[in-house]
Amino acid sequence: MLFPATMRHSGDRNPVGESQNQPFPLHWTRQTTCYLVVALACFRLCHIHLLWPDEDYHLAAAIHILNGKVPYRDFWYDKPPLGAIFYLLIGGYSGVSLRLLDAGYILLACYLAYRLARAWWSEAEGRIAALLLAFFTTFYLPTAVIPFAADALMIVPHLAAIYCARRKLPLWAGLYAGIGFLVNTKALFVLATCAIWLVTELALLLFGFALPVLAGVLGVLLSKAWAGYYEQVWQWGLMYSNELVMHPFRTGFVRTSGWIGFHAALAIGAMFGFMRSTRDDRWKLAIWLALSFAAVCLGTRFGPHYFLQLLPPLVIAGSRGIVLALKAYRRPATALLAIFLIVPVIRFGPRYVSLALDNLWHRDPHWSNLAVDLDVDSQNAAAKIRVLARPGDTLFVWGYRPDLYVYTRMSSDSRYWDSQSLTGVSADRHYSETNAMYGWPAAAHREKLAHSSPTFIVDGLGRLNPKLKLSVYPELRSWLADYRLVDETKSCWIYRRIEEPH
Repeated sequence: MLFPATMRHSGDRNPVGESQNQPFPLHWTRQTTCYLVVALACFRLCHIHLLWPDEDYHLAAAIHILNGKVPYRDFWYDKPPLGAIFYLLIGGYSGVSLRLLDAGYILLACYLAYRLARAWWSEAEGRIAALLLAFFTTFYLPTAVIPFAADALMIVPHLAAIYCARRKLPLWAGLYAGIGFLVNTKALFVLATCAIWLVTELALLLFGFALPVLAGVLGVLLSKAWAGYYEQVWQWGLMYSNELVMHPFRTGFVRTSGWIGFHAALAIGAMFGFMRSTRDDRWKLAIWLALSFAAVCLGTRFGPHYFLQLLPPLVIAGSRGIVLALKAYRRPATALLAIFLIVPVIRFGPRYVSLALDNLWHRDPHWSNLAVDLDVDSQNAAAKIRVLARPGDTLFVWGYRPDLYVYTRMSSDSRYWDSQSLTGVSADRHYSETNAMYGWPAAAHREKLAHSSPTFIVDGLGRLNPKLKLSVYPELRSWLADYRLVDETKSCWIYRRIEEPH
């Protein structure tokens, strides 16, 4: 049950605003809207033979759990727990099952956007909000909209919490914000929005938030994983967010401008609607937009996927402005909207066609992209490992290549399964830099790793950044001496443990 029974009826529109007989005529039926949303969500099926950064991390975590390991205690997992649990729904598999799960999640998010915009204004805004969310989670940078990592998984609890806050249901709003917190700590900004909207019912809101959070904490404590959870999610996460970013203001301006440019239909629609909204609507939208953008700015990295926090409020505000513009200036508004929407289609649409043809002809993607190249290389390395592997074999990957665990279905036999916590250099810069943000603990972790004995070791970093290759670290040289090089790919060295003679 997504919402209480009292909320699940057709009359949940806000009595303030457009009446049910509003004059804006929709040129498509509700059924046609559903078909369009489903079609847009299914575009991601073109990515069935690829894994993108971060989604492979959560899939690999799910595989470790299925192999009997507890996150934080038995393997390093620097994200809140629901990311890995989400991928348990498909057993940690990639391919068609992964993309169908993604598409289903998008459909749920679009349904929530529809419910929220319809409850706030009318049926017209609801349908347009659903279409806009489906559109902009399809036509943008694939690293942002294809992988369902923490920022993408936040969309559903984000929308659900705001919907409940709009309906003045503080307990449920807090509950969904708490679920969001177990996906992404940026859910605190969603909670703050709900708190400002529901300031007179703050106690119930916080009680609802506490329920899933305390359940998560209890699970971590009972599994004896608290020390690992604190170190991995909070200490590592805070160090990562506090890591110095060069020229943060310039980076923020350039990346925000670029994102707004591709989402101009939403931005201009939101401005148009904002100016014509009631005072009550304006301050609520302003709070929601401001806090969501503050979450994007956190850490000053402005990664493309961070803007998914800003997408829900902009979709809802934009749907209102688009409906009002089409009612007031039908032809020019329609033309302008078409121009704004065709730009991201032209920019990002051809890649779906290219991938679909590559899938049809069973060939590697024709795509000059580092993430794609590394994923294809990981597929090749995994194929070589599977030829040599036996049941029960284990794997350790040096570098940030969790897709190797997904493609081999293996897990690590130690707490560590990538090199970030062992070098102290984060994955977003370890191909070009060597400065550790996590120095002394990383050295201690390497000493612990040296006591493990995985069947296979893959160095997926040394060829890309020789200064961080596995043999550079004194603690690991004697450990690596127990392995021999058995194969290689363009970016990987594959080692296998030397078996003692019987």
